[in-house]
Amino acid sequence: MTATEAMTPSTGTDALLRVRGLSKGFPVRSRVLRRTLATIQAVDGVDFTIAPGETLGLVGESGSGKSTTARLVMRLIEPSSGTVEFAGTDLTALSGAGLRRVRRDLQMVFQDPFTSLDPRQTVSAVVGEPLRVHDGLRGAAVEQRAAELLALVGLDRRVTSRYPHEFSGGQRQRIAIARALAPNPKLLVCDEPVSSLDVSTQSQVINLLADLQEELGVAYLFISHDLAIVRHVSHRIAVMYLGRIVELGDAEEVYERPAHPYSRALLAAIPLPDPRRRTARAKVPVRGDVGNPASPPSGCHFHPRCPDVMDVCRTEDPPPVQTSSGTTVRCHLHIPVAAAHPVAGPTKIEETKGEA
Repeated sequence: MTATEAMTPSTGTDALLRVRGLSKGFPVRSRVLRRTLATIQAVDGVDFTIAPGETLGLVGESGSGKSTTARLVMRLIEPSSGTVEFAGTDLTALSGAGLRRVRRDLQMVFQDPFTSLDPRQTVSAVVGEPLRVHDGLRGAAVEQRAAELLALVGLDRRVTSRYPHEFSGGQRQRIAIARALAPNPKLLVCDEPVSSLDVSTQSQVINLLADLQEELGVAYLFISHDLAIVRHVSHRIAVMYLGRIVELGDAEEVYERPAHPYSRALLAAIPLPDPRRRTARAKVPVRGDVGNPASPPSGCHFHPRCPDVMDVCRTEDPPPVQTSSGTTVRCHLHIPVAAAHPVAGPTKIEETKGEA
């Protein structure tokens, strides 16, 4: 088993999306001479896979690199290193017409539906644009298919002549989902799709995504800072910290028995309505803020904030190891477990470390 395979447990099906050693560094330049002063390593050697019809939840604090990862997968920005394979095709090697052909199978739902929808276009034009670009539909055919897609996401077919500002936030996000589904994609990248909505509307959109997955068989990369939401929509969960995936495994396993101290801290931060459960859940003392990606801590990136920090954490970067439960974690607390579940081969994360 390679290190990449360790970070991406098998789902029993060939991967639809396979991300290997994905890194992105943003140079910080001086204003006068435009010299590079530092490099912000937003994503640092990320590995994961998504199977057809599967949901992988990607969770972490703001600034952990989740949205940058989403944009790298979509090729909205170019990676510094690593590969993104979709249905066996390396997207990083494509351009022009080749990339455009793949894009119909790989669509994105953005965080804010108000800014992601053109306010000058009617709903029919918004939803119909992918139909014109990818399928060559025109006129009444676009109107009919747009109405069908709106009905699929729970909106009245008669709203096609209205504009985005005439809808609520939840309705606008349904329109954005309908637009993303227009070319019949195999994978949706959902970047914080419910974070701008109120709690009741969040549940409606989450239930809609679950129903669409069951009906259409579409896979999701679901990105959120809320581990409670990710648990309800995901088959597997990847926990991200300072550009790296520090834990990846079955959703229930990560939620009920988190292996990494950072995962435990995220869980402890979830408010619980039941007072008895509040006292039962141990509080995890995590100090400070997310580290500086332009100058990350030595060793384990989480060690300045970790309640279980050891001397080795300050000097050595922990490799990914697989626990007895099948979860893969980057933490020195679990290194002894690696003797029973070794991870062979070079580590992609270490190979790409420091590359711009």
